[in-house]
Formats: sequence, C-alpha cells, structure tokens
Amino acid sequence: MPLVIVGIGIIALLILIMGFKLNTFVSLIIVSFGVALLLGIPVGDIVKTIETGLGGTLGHLALIFGLGAMLGKLIADAGGAQRIAMTLVNKFGEKNIQWAVVVASFIIGVALFFEVGLVLLIPIVFAISRELKVSILHLGIPMTAALSVTHGFLPPHPGPTVIAGELGANIGEVLLYGFIIAIPTVILAGPVFAKIAKKIVPESFTKTGSIASLGEQKTFKLEETPSFGISVFTALLPVILMSIATIISLLQKTMGVADNHLLAAIRFIGDAGTSMLISLLVAVYTMGLARKIPIKDVMESCSTAISHIGMMLLIIGGGGAFKQVLIDGGVGDYVATMFKGTTLSPILLAWIIAAILRISLGSATVAALTTTGLVMPMLGQTDVNLALVVLATGAGSLIASHVNDAGFWMFKEYFGLSMKETFATWTLLETLISVFGLGFILLLSLFV
Repeated sequence: MPLVIVGIGIIALLILIMGFKLNTFVSLIIVSFGVALLLGIPVGDIVKTIETGLGGTLGHLALIFGLGAMLGKLIADAGGAQRIAMTLVNKFGEKNIQWAVVVASFIIGVALFFEVGLVLLIPIVFAISRELKVSILHLGIPMTAALSVTHGFLPPHPGPTVIAGELGANIGEVLLYGFIIAIPTVILAGPVFAKIAKKIVPESFTKTGSIASLGEQKTFKLEETPSFGISVFTALLPVILMSIATIISLLQKTMGVADNHLLAAIRFIGDAGTSMLISLLVAVYTMGLARKIPIKDVMESCSTAISHIGMMLLIIGGGGAFKQVLIDGGVGDYVATMFKGTTLSPILLAWIIAAILRISLGSATVAALTTTGLVMPMLGQTDVNLALVVLATGAGSLIASHVNDAGFWMFKEYFGLSMKETFATWTLLETLISVFGLGFILLLSLFV
C-alpha cells in the first residue's frame, strides 16, 4: 500500500534527522530516493523526478524568498524594527504593553522570517520587561504568537508562498484571506492565551530567561533610526502592493470590467516577485541611501541575508523533491481515490494531513509541501477555494511544535523554561494557532 510506504519514509526521515543527526536536506533526498524505489518509479526516472520537484519548488520560491530575506535584513540593520517596536510601546503605554508587542511583532513578522524576527525582538522584549518589571513570558507569548501566525499564513513567508505556487492559488487572495484569519488568531493565541498560561504554569512567569546565546546585539539610539512611518511603510510595502492588485482583480471580476493595459500593469506590479523587488529597491533607499549609509554596506546586509537562508532554501527544495516523488509514485492519486465521494472538506483534509506530518517531522515547511503532494490530485474534483486550502495546510503545519522542531528549543532556552513549561506554553500556543486558524478558515469558507 502506498500509504504504508509513505509511513516508512517518514519514520526513516525521523531516524536520519533525530537518530543519526543527519542534515535535514540530505535526509530528505535519501528518503526521496528510497520512497521512489519502493513506489515503483522506474530507476531511470527517479533522478528526473527529484530534480523536477526540487527545481519546480525553488523556481517559484527562490526569487520571493531571497528578496524577502534582503528586505527584512535591511529593515533590521537600519534600526527600523527597533523603531517600530519602541514607538508602539511608547504609544500604547505600560497598561497596554502586551498589545504594543503584538502590533509591533505582527508588522515586523510580515517582513521578517520567524527565526530572524524572534532573534531581533527578544532583546527588545527583555529590555521592556526589565524596565516595566513585568514577566518576560507575559510579553514573550504575544510576541511569538504574532510571529508564528504571520509565518504560517502570510506570503512572502516560505510556507504559504510555496503552497500557493504548488496549488496554483492566487497569492494575493492568500494574503488577503490570510490577514482576515491572522488578526483574530493572534488576539486569541497571544494576549488571551497569556492570561490562561499564567494559571496553567504560574512558575514559568517568574523565570528570567537568557539571551546570552544571541551574542552582542546591535542597538540604536532612537534618533539614529528611520522614522516610524517610513519603517512601517517599508516593512509593509510588498503586502500593500499585492493587496491592491488582488482587490482590484476581485472588483474587476465582480463588476465584469473588460481587461485593459492599466489592469495588466497593476497585476504585474502586484505579482509577488515584482512587488518584492520594488519593495527591496525602496528599502535600499529608505533604510540605506536616505540615511547616508554607503551602498557597499547596504549590499553587505543583502549578501549576509542570502547566506543565512541558503540551507533553508535547500531544505525547502528537498521537501519539494519528496512531494514530487509522492505525486509521480501515485500516492496523491491513491489518497484522492480513497477519499472519492467523501463528504470531508478538502480544507479539513489538508489540515489533518499537514497536522499529522508536522507532529511526525517537526518542520512546518516540509509538512506543508508533503501535504500539497497528497491533496493536489483531489482538488480537481471540487470547486473549493484554493487560497483557503493553502491557509488550511499552513494552519495544520503549525500544530503541536515539540522536541523535533527547532522553534521549541529556541523558546525553551531564551525564556529559561523546563520541558514541562515549554510544552504548556509554546506547544500549546502553536496548537491553538493551528486550531483557531482552521476554525476561522472554515468560517470564511461560508462566504468566499
């Protein structure tokens, strides 16, 4: 049975990564070869299948991912992220400090990848907690909730961007619906859950944590950083461009307006790749040249950003190769046949498969990509909104982060928690994001 072979492949992946401590990319390629052989793909076609999966996934993602990493790095290195965080903290005041952290983390989380946002914001959260004498976890839970939600639901983050590309979903719609789902999810999983967590594990809110492992942090005097307005505008520019194009396209369809050169130009500018390039060029000016930073230093930031995402790109490519093996080996068709005539919504099915894979594999991106390979053949039989399937896969791939996920250990170490406390805070937080996300997606599916 194809599903037994997939199960063997996933167990082998766990053994290679956790048992033999093998690099995730290398493990994915080894398992892809092994599963391809077991599924009966002709030996002469296996390498071609793996190359197609790897190239197809990275071909769509590398441009957006690379430009996005550079954009985030420029905002961070110029002090834009610090300006956004500190301005909101001052505006919201001590009483509403959690909401200030949520809004700042959400804005920064749109522009920066999860790990980068975490490393950038944690020193700021530690400084605020010291100044206001509040628990670091009181601020840390809302911060990580906002970062995790943007990472799971909003392009240009790798998960939603890759899945949208693979399923052929409109990336602007994914972004638009992603925002509608992300905002209530952040509120429930952030400040609301922080109150509940304090009752579940009160002792974890007394911990002081440690950020020594982050090394020397780049800090700025607030007057040295770009203005709040320009920092927010630069961080959100790709979102603004993609959203405008999507809204205009939706209006065009609704009102039955004939296509013309202006609408084509708006679609071109709102394309994920184009909007990321325009945003990067704007950031080179606003975060660099306008602040008299030499172009050499600006380009140095861009080069550093790319070197940091190299391995992550390969891992995503490896996930794409595994996904292609599942498609070419007929596993996707087998799953489609198995669920033929089922009343189970493809949205729910995508979430369930992604959740099982996430718990097994640890990597949200690999879980999301593998799910795509399994549910893709089913989507031709339904008229389900593809953007919602993308978001459901993203939600499922966030569930129950535990010991096989790097995020679990980062959260544990930075906040100085025990294993039990990390499960009761971080693991539960990620599960709530996943479940609330699914709930809001199903609710939205009644209207779109």
